[in-house]
Amino acid sequence: MTDPKINSILDEANRLFLQGQYKDAITYYDKILNENPKNISSLNNKGYALSKLKDYSSAIACYDEALKISPDDLSVLINKISSLRKQGNFKEALDICEQLLASNPKYNILLYHKERILFSMKNYEESIACCNFILDDYPDNGDVLYDKSCSLIMLSKIDESLDNLEHAITQGAQYKIKAKKSKTFEKLATNHRFQELVS
Repeated sequence: MTDPKINSILDEANRLFLQGQYKDAITYYDKILNENPKNISSLNNKGYALSKLKDYSSAIACYDEALKISPDDLSVLINKISSLRKQGNFKEALDICEQLLASNPKYNILLYHKERILFSMKNYEESIACCNFILDDYPDNGDVLYDKSCSLIMLSKIDESLDNLEHAITQGAQYKIKAKKSKTFEKLATNHRFQELVS
């Protein structure tokens, strides 16, 4: 049974969250959790707000509380994977990804997290394989094209990397800015085609 009072507090918390006022949002999530410590939406959203504040340990603690109540909640599990990755806990993040992909092999959000974890673990070939899997369904996904481009650079496949970067940039100018600032592309500082793409 949903409680209208709790719903209105949750709406206000989510409004603050969307405005980037994460600390204020957390105080509202806490109001709900004081009354109902098992409110999964509040636990999940509080965790997400904490991860936005880069407090990954506290975020993961919130997700773990939510998972005690609902062990298969996909949204909570995906948020936990994201926080573990940002915390640098790649092995645990990858393990959860693999468990979930066993029953959802084409779940693109999971594949997206997996390709980023693999990149962080320097498994560039495997990361590219994940990217390709997503791009089969979404050939114009700028984030994935950009990530694939980064992995290809690490394997010194310059032309193929720039093909993917060019495709990403056609999806949005943010990829041009990202590539210009990225350490990954530093080795292309004198590459004429790269300079044209990011200028």
